[in-house]
Amino acid sequence: MNNPIIFVRVATKEDAIYADEIVNETLNSAIIRGSGISKRTPESIIEKMKTGKAIIALTSGSEWVGFSYFEAWGHGDFISNSGLIVKPKFRNSGVAKCIKNRIFNLSRRNFPQAKIFSITSGAAIMKMNSQLGFEPVTFDQITKDEAFWAGCASCTNFDILERKNRCNCLCTAMLFSPEHIDHIVTHASLAEEKQHSLAIH
Repeated sequence: MNNPIIFVRVATKEDAIYADEIVNETLNSAIIRGSGISKRTPESIIEKMKTGKAIIALTSGSEWVGFSYFEAWGHGDFISNSGLIVKPKFRNSGVAKCIKNRIFNLSRRNFPQAKIFSITSGAAIMKMNSQLGFEPVTFDQITKDEAFWAGCASCTNFDILERKNRCNCLCTAMLFSPEHIDHIVTHASLAEEKQHSLAIH
């Protein structure tokens, strides 16, 4: 691979041609990792593209590179960042982090007051989540929307989730709270103001 130029942007309905490849690569990746995953359909991926809820990465030659999407739950109180996948030959290039940042920022822009969560078994995604201000939480701290949990029914580990009454599973839940980040920003601003005050005296 000769370091092609990669564009990361909001997906549109014209990107529907990549839906099958996205679904197949997501499933194959889960099988290789030996992890469970909520199965997606090409139709569900296309719906995210059409409604502006997805980020896609493509080369300048229109080769699909990566994808992720968000969904609102509980009347917009919670937003999930899901489905982050990168084609194998483009991994370890920084594109996953770029997609993650873009889907997170897109979620924040559309739902600034919502709590954003991510459920994953991947260490790399957990690290990216942590860098964005996500913190590990128990499952009872994320959405209780039945439609979200119904999506887990296709995961190979769904029986574990059910036996544990949705308290936990093999995935880790991570949550970003606007109140938490606003507190950090306010604290940092006050500290900076204090330093400035000390400097001018």
